[in-house]
Amino acid sequence: MPAKPRATSRKKASGAPASGEKQSNTEMAYREIRRQILENEMPAGFQITEQDLATKLKVSRTPAREALLRLESEGLVEIWPRHGMRVKRVSVDDVREIYEILTALESTAAALAATRGPSAKQLAAMRASIKDMDDALKKDNLKEWAMADERFHRLLTEASGNSRFVEIVDTYFGQAHRLRMMTLGLRPKPVSSNRDHEAVVKAIAKGDAEAAQRIHREHRVRSAQMMIELLTKHSLFHL
Repeated sequence: MPAKPRATSRKKASGAPASGEKQSNTEMAYREIRRQILENEMPAGFQITEQDLATKLKVSRTPAREALLRLESEGLVEIWPRHGMRVKRVSVDDVREIYEILTALESTAAALAATRGPSAKQLAAMRASIKDMDDALKKDNLKEWAMADERFHRLLTEASGNSRFVEIVDTYFGQAHRLRMMTLGLRPKPVSSNRDHEAVVKAIAKGDAEAAQRIHREHRVRSAQMMIELLTKHSLFHL
């Protein structure tokens, strides 16, 4: 008589979620929490327990916890044992440090892009982002402008050819993004920012690394000064 199939084989197939499903849930949780933080749907100081967060995202606690650990490493949340997480507050020193890092890395990326010579496709993508920024301002749609601006900065960093630059800049750009979204309506119309981007692309296309680095550094320094002034003027620090 043939032997009966082992019960354990069925258990293995229908037990815990496959690793791919777990990774998918973790990635989904990470992206959604990050989006809500960057868009200030979870404002600075917002607190929630791990269980409530998992319930809100319709995932188990494990992917929620892993997503939070990733966000903690990016400086967006604080994790409190047995108390869940809190969206990190921001101080003037935080803003200054974030922009110092972005200024140093992105201006170096601009110089590298000019030295290595981006492809025609990369240059076209950066110019398309600037056009989208101009179009958004014509419609007075600052949110669209911010999205196109973020795309430009990512394309610029990618043009450096240094994947580690891309990873590091993306982390700090996320921290700066939520501040920008809060102050969009408080700042002057950012027409000059678009022209700065045009100038740096022109320098990159010419292969002028020194000019590309200088133009972008000056652009970032001005942006940092304006951000700190706005946050101070409107008492928005320690958000």
